[in-house]
Amino acid sequence: MAHPGVQRRKLPSVGRLGLVDRSAAADLTRLGWYSTYSQSHVDVLWALSRAPDADVALRALVRLSEAPGIDWDELSAALLADRGLRGRLFGVLGSSLTLGDHLITHPYAWKLLASPENNDGSDPWTITLPPADVLRAMFADCIAATTDGCYAERLRSLYRDRLLVLAARDLAPTVEHLPELPFVAVGEHLADLADAALAAALQVAELTVCGVDGADAAPRLAVIAMGKCGARELNYVSDVDVIFVAEDADSVTSRVAGELMRVAGEAFFEVDANLRPEGRHGALVRTLESHIAYYQRWAKTWEFQALLKARPAAGDLELGRAYVDALLPMVWTACEREDFVTDVQEMRRRVAQLVPADIRSREIKLGPGGLRDVEFAVQLLQLVHGRADESLRVASTVDALAALGAGGYVGREDSADLTASYEFLRLLEHRLQLQRLKRTHTLPPIDDDEALRWLARAAHIRPNARHDALGVLREELKAQNLRVSRLHAKLFYQPLLEAVGPAGLELAGGLTPGAAERQLAALGYEAPHNALTHLAALTNQSGRRGRVQTVLLPKLLYWLSDTPNPDAGLLAYRRLSEALAMQRWYLSTLRDSSAVAKRLMRVLGTSAYIPDLLLRAPDVIQAYGDGPAGPKLLDSEPEAEARALIASAARYRDPKRAIAAARSLRRHELARIASADLLGMLEVRDVCRALTAVWVAVLQAALDAIVRVNLPDSPDTGAQAAAPARIAVIGMGRLGGGELGYGSDADVMFVCEAADGVSDTDAVRWATSIFEQVRALLGTASADPPLEMDINLRPEGRNGPPVRTLASYAAYYAQWAQPWEIQALLRAHSVAGDPDLGRRFLLMADKTRYPAGGVSADAVREIRRVKARVDAERLPRGADPNTHTKLGRGGLADVEWTVQLLQLRHAHEIPELHNTSTLETLDAIAAAGLLEEEEVDRLRQAWLTATRARNALVLVRGKPTDQLPGPGRALNAVAVAAGWPGGDGGEFLDNYLRVTRRAKVVVRKVFGD
Repeated sequence: MAHPGVQRRKLPSVGRLGLVDRSAAADLTRLGWYSTYSQSHVDVLWALSRAPDADVALRALVRLSEAPGIDWDELSAALLADRGLRGRLFGVLGSSLTLGDHLITHPYAWKLLASPENNDGSDPWTITLPPADVLRAMFADCIAATTDGCYAERLRSLYRDRLLVLAARDLAPTVEHLPELPFVAVGEHLADLADAALAAALQVAELTVCGVDGADAAPRLAVIAMGKCGARELNYVSDVDVIFVAEDADSVTSRVAGELMRVAGEAFFEVDANLRPEGRHGALVRTLESHIAYYQRWAKTWEFQALLKARPAAGDLELGRAYVDALLPMVWTACEREDFVTDVQEMRRRVAQLVPADIRSREIKLGPGGLRDVEFAVQLLQLVHGRADESLRVASTVDALAALGAGGYVGREDSADLTASYEFLRLLEHRLQLQRLKRTHTLPPIDDDEALRWLARAAHIRPNARHDALGVLREELKAQNLRVSRLHAKLFYQPLLEAVGPAGLELAGGLTPGAAERQLAALGYEAPHNALTHLAALTNQSGRRGRVQTVLLPKLLYWLSDTPNPDAGLLAYRRLSEALAMQRWYLSTLRDSSAVAKRLMRVLGTSAYIPDLLLRAPDVIQAYGDGPAGPKLLDSEPEAEARALIASAARYRDPKRAIAAARSLRRHELARIASADLLGMLEVRDVCRALTAVWVAVLQAALDAIVRVNLPDSPDTGAQAAAPARIAVIGMGRLGGGELGYGSDADVMFVCEAADGVSDTDAVRWATSIFEQVRALLGTASADPPLEMDINLRPEGRNGPPVRTLASYAAYYAQWAQPWEIQALLRAHSVAGDPDLGRRFLLMADKTRYPAGGVSADAVREIRRVKARVDAERLPRGADPNTHTKLGRGGLADVEWTVQLLQLRHAHEIPELHNTSTLETLDAIAAAGLLEEEEVDRLRQAWLTATRARNALVLVRGKPTDQLPGPGRALNAVAVAAGWPGGDGGEFLDNYLRVTRRAKVVVRKVFGD
């Protein structure tokens, strides 16, 4: 025998074998494979090196060699001689820590992995998997052989043995070049194994509940497999979803079902019965008749979707088949239910919300481009078209994709690509679960090279000319997620585009008009015929535009379908596309920037206000993208835009041209603000501040333009003549408070002061003329949102003169001011015109609104009386007092009147209350301790909630309104526009009612003092 050192040099080094553990050489020597040279030793060593984690596999082999009851010499000799055993054992030990532990505690189990002695002509190194009936017999024999009542322990060992065999067969190609086990076969065998396990758990449950001698008294119970088990595409580790159907749903039957779940949970896997009628709150067991009655009357869309995969798995199979035969026909009419579309959209939203943002990119099941995307899309298409086409009535996702491709509902190539992506992601899911036999769908972090390298090797991923296995996996993950995301959209919409192509509606193997309309209706389109017309108009254009639209539309339509009003969104997109047909940047931007395209679809499918603005200010669309510092929509500052608007209008002598320039910039700014608002980029305060800045700038521009045209140039010097009066515009209401909404008018008062040598009468006459011209100029008919000034808050209201001198205002307020006029002055703020005159007006107003000693008790009583009258009389006829955002319970008026009452009572002693902003005054009220912080917060939240809702109403409907709609599409749209998470109108309304109800309690307290 040669010296060991010389012999060892002829064997591959531990480094070449990929072993990094310092004890690897010693461990190999201990196993007897690293001290003498032979070809069989080399074969074993190289096979070990190909295990997904060779170090883990080697450590497990050492433990196995030392396990009690193991005959290591026998196992070692078998490994040296049996290529198939090497592949299976090393594959398992390098992939699954838990199955490795099972082998060590059950050392006999390695023999289950040995290659068969007698072969039928197939691969001599491959073991065959037992069929379903043999598996059932194995579990039945195990129960029969158990005499001590320890069923769960022995069944668990048997179940792990069968998982070991399947996993070994599945993993062997990683180590040795043995035939790969198709993904479909793995899922089917796991389902067969689950069926056998459920049958065994039922048998034990019957023995436990009914007694050993009570077999004849066992209830007639069927176990219906649902989900992946029902579709025979089960994971290695998964809850098994079931529904129980009984001939008699009595207490004994329920006890048997409960015991089945307990036994299965201890021995095999968790059994989940939450897909039963009424979910976890419903009866565990129902009769067939009870099931039928429930699904006919109460079942929701998701419950019919779940029934797609229903299959009798254990128990009374005749009763199980009767269940399936009775309920499956209902599945194929589910898409005709009134709430089908709403339910589908809600299911999509909930799936998206299930995944925490920090792991979303690593989630292969629920993340974007993941398994659930594929399954959801396939099942939806089955529900839509399965009534008319029985070939789609299959349970497996892979089979359903094949049927959809064969029927022309998706492209054959798309079907094949999506199937390949689905099977790849499922393979990764299986490998992740095998590692510790834990249910997981989360990939390792992208920078964890060691974990990803193991996953690549376990998933049979081999290096290519450019990358090692790790690089190939990273590249493949990125490509597969992109492909699934792309195909998910294309799956629904490419056949629709083909159905409206130039060749006509009847395409060979494609969607018929009826099928196309059914599909659009299921995706949320209430007028599918009109939608097809729009699609035809968009795609049947000649040249580049039609080609680009055909490429863009599948993704755009997919995003539109997730909006509250896809019909209106598609029409708006068509109008926009036709209006910008000659703008090359438009389609190019949508094609090259998915962020722009996705945001545009959300805007078009939610808002009636913004699309009209975009038609006249389309360049805002280019700001929908992201820049280096964040969304481009936020690049502008309201004050800077206001200065630009005024400067642009000042270039024109003609007032009409000046206001046209101002309107153009206002239109752009409104489109920018509203878009950023709807897309969740702006807070309520910022929206109000920006809208106020726009209104003030337009008002200033109009005033400047009218003054210029009314001051002729001097014939002697050519300079403009001096104005006979100075004019200041005082903002009132929300304009004065800097809290305008989209639908707000501009409450203003005009004040003038005569120039030297000009009488007050002439000054007022000239200023009144200026006012009337400004109002007429702003009120000129336009397609833009209206520019309306309201001067009814002036002294004497609508009966008073529109313009007064500063002295006249001072005299009036000193002698005649009514309580409501004092209250109105609380929000007076100089917004345009002569700044010095405006400042002096406010100093004069301070004497009225913040008088020394405070306003009189009589004035406070009058304010309370008027408020009571407003509550009783001002609400419009037919309006709901609970959901009217302005005058309703806890709405804007309630909060603002409460703030103003506290100002009237305490502003003379608390200077911080000298503020026109509702929100800022609330902060001062809290700081001064006039109300508890919690009470102030209730008022603040009510004001923000009502303002957000009021703005959202305008964004959605395109015109001012204060009344929230009832449940339905319109309310969902308001919820989306208001930024409510998930866009659920019902949840949004519940929150609105809760917030305003709490605020009303504080309002009553203040007004009841």
